Amino acid sequence: MQEKPLTEQESLMIIQQMINRAKSDFVDTGIGPILWGAVITFCSLVQFCIIHFRWTMPFDIWLLALLAIIPQIFISIRERRERKAKGWDDDVMGYVWLCFGIGVFVINFINNVAADAFNPIVSDYREITGKADIPNFWTYGSAYLLFVFGYPTIVTGAARKFRLMTIGGIVCWLSAIISAFTITKFDFLLMAVSAALAWLVPGIILRKKYLQGKQQHV
Repeated sequence: MQEKPLTEQESLMIIQQMINRAKSDFVDTGIGPILWGAVITFCSLVQFCIIHFRWTMPFDIWLLALLAIIPQIFISIRERRERKAKGWDDDVMGYVWLCFGIGVFVINFINNVAADAFNPIVSDYREITGKADIPNFWTYGSAYLLFVFGYPTIVTGAARKFRLMTIGGIVCWLSAIISAFTITKFDFLLMAVSAALAWLVPGIILRKKYLQGKQQHV
């Protein structure tokens, strides 16, 4: 018995079913956004307290962000194993966040070099003029970081059709503009709010949806 060839409409229908199945098999546990949202929010709040209350720390609090890369590697490996289907945009998103990580490192490096060069000049200017309200370099350096926080968040939110994450990325950009006019300690409050809205809250929602979907398939 000869097999009947598929029509164009039937072929398109099968392809569409495969695409829909791939979409439904996509696993996003929300752990990654929760991890980074929690770490950046916590570090920013601690940095605010260090400046405002003149706390002393035995280590740089931002080393926690560096250490967070270790669990992120394990999270990425586990999510790849759980993902049954991989869409073309998964690779694109991977490159976007890889560029984000490199971008944060580059911006931090440039900011530190610039701060070391300009802050002594600013200190001398304060002593000569007696003006204590002259901002240091980090008043503007944090704005660059907030801008870098925003662009991968907006791209990811738009690609995944997750409006809350897109809004969080826009908040990062608005905070970047506002931070250009605020003092350093308030910049870190803006960074904490931005990280919470861009990653922590969306991550909690994604995690809740993931667990609900997992229970339905049990």
